[in-house]
Amino acid sequence: MEELPACPVELTLNMIGNKWKIMILRDLMTGTKRFKDLMRSVTSVSQKVLTANLRSMESSKLLVRKMYAEVPPRVEYTLTELGMSLGPILDSMMTWGNQYKEEHQYADTEDMAGALCGNHCHRC
Repeated sequence: MEELPACPVELTLNMIGNKWKIMILRDLMTGTKRFKDLMRSVTSVSQKVLTANLRSMESSKLLVRKMYAEVPPRVEYTLTELGMSLGPILDSMMTWGNQYKEEHQYADTEDMAGALCGNHCHRC
């Protein structure tokens, strides 16, 4: 059995500590997504990197992968209850980001959030 870090912040960062995993979480918070949908919404990620992050999140029990025996194959990803429990962290990140934009004179934080996020999630 893998030994967990003593520090809970370090543990959390080990689970979700890169931008791709945060973006995947953001997109899956609204429901099940197909691989091709994640490729489109998680901008600038390569297929290899997206696949590696999805596999890592699956092994960490943050999401489940369901493959359908179709041609072409269809694969869907859904957050587990554990993955959904990270919602408050994403909410806090959104709040912090909006406060930062307000303090640094961005004109309309709601429009800016939608433009940056692409409205992929219910949080932005």
